[in-house]
Amino acid sequence: MGLLKEFKAFALKGNVIDLAVAVIIGAAFGAIVSSLVDDVITPLLLTPALKAAHAENLDQLSWGAVKYGKFLSAIIKFVVIAFILFLLIKGAKSMEKKKEAAPPPGPSSTDQLLMEIRDELKKR
Repeated sequence: MGLLKEFKAFALKGNVIDLAVAVIIGAAFGAIVSSLVDDVITPLLLTPALKAAHAENLDQLSWGAVKYGKFLSAIIKFVVIAFILFLLIKGAKSMEKKKEAAPPPGPSSTDQLLMEIRDELKKR
């Protein structure tokens, strides 16, 4: 019975739940990026280049038995995902910097003057 309680405590920790949510969101994000590359980038940007190379479909590019078209598609997807993650992490870091408390402002000119008067009176 102790093993079951330990497993329940482990599974309900915030880190495990956060990781599970991240994996699910990552899978959905991967599907979005795949669609972006396959349905938007490839037809708009790569189709003219592929037609110039006399190849109509990126996934069907091959050299003998080597299907390098799928590999090129995977590289494009990776670069898009990496760039978007870079932007997300950069934005998160800039948000953290903004959250840090600003140092307290120095004393006002009136307070500074009063401190100088106090220091002079202490000397006497």
